[in-house]
Amino acid sequence: MNNEQKSKFIEKYSKLMLEQGMIENELYLKYEVKRGLRDISGKGVLVGLTEISEIISYVMQEGDLVPCEGKLYYRGINIENLVDGFLKEKRFGFEEACFLLLFGHLPGKSEFAEFTAMLEEHTELPDNFVRDTTMSAPSKDMMNSLSKGVLTLYAFDDNPDDISIQNVLRQSMNLIAQFPLLAVYGYQSFAHFHENKSLMIHPPQKGKSIAENILHMLRPDSQYTELEARILDIALVLHAEHGGGNNSTFTNHVVTSSHTDTYSAVVASLASLKGPRHGGANVKVVQMFRDMKENISDWSSDDQIKTYLEKLLNKEGFDRSGLIYGMGHAVYSLSDPRALIFRQFVEQLAKEKGRNDEYMLYSKVETLAPEIIGKVRRIYKGVSANVDFYSGFVYSMLDLPVEIFTPLFAVARIAGWSAHRLEELVNNGKIIRPAYKSVTKQQSYVPMSERK
Repeated sequence: MNNEQKSKFIEKYSKLMLEQGMIENELYLKYEVKRGLRDISGKGVLVGLTEISEIISYVMQEGDLVPCEGKLYYRGINIENLVDGFLKEKRFGFEEACFLLLFGHLPGKSEFAEFTAMLEEHTELPDNFVRDTTMSAPSKDMMNSLSKGVLTLYAFDDNPDDISIQNVLRQSMNLIAQFPLLAVYGYQSFAHFHENKSLMIHPPQKGKSIAENILHMLRPDSQYTELEARILDIALVLHAEHGGGNNSTFTNHVVTSSHTDTYSAVVASLASLKGPRHGGANVKVVQMFRDMKENISDWSSDDQIKTYLEKLLNKEGFDRSGLIYGMGHAVYSLSDPRALIFRQFVEQLAKEKGRNDEYMLYSKVETLAPEIIGKVRRIYKGVSANVDFYSGFVYSMLDLPVEIFTPLFAVARIAGWSAHRLEELVNNGKIIRPAYKSVTKQQSYVPMSERK
């Protein structure tokens, strides 16, 4: 077959699949199927128990679930108190959050020193790894590059398939330490081979936090301000964990329940996080605002902003998806606590970077979007900005390349994935295997000679 024939074949059978493969919505209601593992009210179906984190978005009042301001707890500790704690002591917090998520309690001074020393010892990649893996056929997609790197690390592990808690903990700590290098070096290879930029491979510095080393490795001159490093550190803390039900973490539970190796389980989570409905959302927010700034002449005009947002919802603007990216969340309704924490530092960073006008535009959209969504979609349960609304703006003010936005999410979330993988193995649960009901009619086999 030539290329034209191949294209016609694909086109023909793609149309056939679309025509014949659509299952009627009424059947989902008839058989009480919880699509997306969510009930008709949008509440998640309970499929497991966890001690790692808790999300509160509703309270019970007189037998009814009533939306409340969102709360997020890491091992029972309010994320707001955790952030306040290390900021008041002028410390970086991501490593402390990793310890808390893995081991269930805040570390003492000696415990924390041992933990950070362990991470620092593994903040390197195997010999020639960057040359032979990262720089070999560098991907244009950094999440795929990250996945390739993780799978290749399997080959360098002397005991990759052992799923004992001791071995998986060793692997998890190694990956927490190595993820920043995999993400940054993957980007540097991409920038060199696909954008003709100078190749810079800065080794991480001893005694620096993970956030500081990310900025050090990314920037040509390795320079950054204290505010930049602290805000990136906060971003990592806020993205480190978000319950067992988010798509990538649930994926990790599912794959782990089959007793596969750690590297495969992590790559499965990376594949999930890559999707624009999950970790890729912050990129969409930045792209949407870029389009907004090009199509609104007066960024201070509420009327112009409202008109633009209405066009988005009516699929007449930006990518015509009908979405206002960064607004709304599958769990939170009144507020996302991570977005509220982020917002406290966004204005400060915007002033340092001379981008106050953009910050005011974001603030206006955050205020106006719920009103417009309620009006156009008739949704009044509450819609608020989620963490992706501000994270993309923060990353752009940190002069981070857009290609690394989602990998940074993974650099943070490897802590949560590791904690959940260990929890799944500790509890030795059954393999996760939900049911799908077939709704096709049975038919007789017809010999080839009798077919049309």
